[in-house]
Amino acid sequence: MMWDTVRALDAEVTRALVDRGVVDLTPNQARALLLVDRTGTRLTDLASRAGVTKQSMMPMVDDLQSAGSVRRAPDPEDGRAKMVKLTAKGLRQRAQARKAVAAVEARIRRRLGLRRYDGLRITLEELSAEVE
Repeated sequence: MMWDTVRALDAEVTRALVDRGVVDLTPNQARALLLVDRTGTRLTDLASRAGVTKQSMMPMVDDLQSAGSVRRAPDPEDGRAKMVKLTAKGLRQRAQARKAVAAVEARIRRRLGLRRYDGLRITLEELSAEVE
């Protein structure tokens, strides 16, 4: 049931992105953009925030860079490290991704009602904390 729910939510986020004119971004890419700080984020920190390995995050960042959504820049604090930074396009996409996710959450909140929605959020937060 959880996998079905994840697929349904991904489909709904995709529709919400398309409704906002973002046709070149998958839900996973949108999630990755939402994890990048405005000043940039190290790849290792990005992977940690996403709950994946650095090796798993690299292809995602490569795809986003190829699409013009992010760029890599030297880390001013560590010359060996790279920062992932949003481009102007990435900033626009991230803003639309936030709106798309908010719209999906609002629909779910209306469907479940505030009490059930709050209970669901608490349960999901507890489950997420156990994974970390």
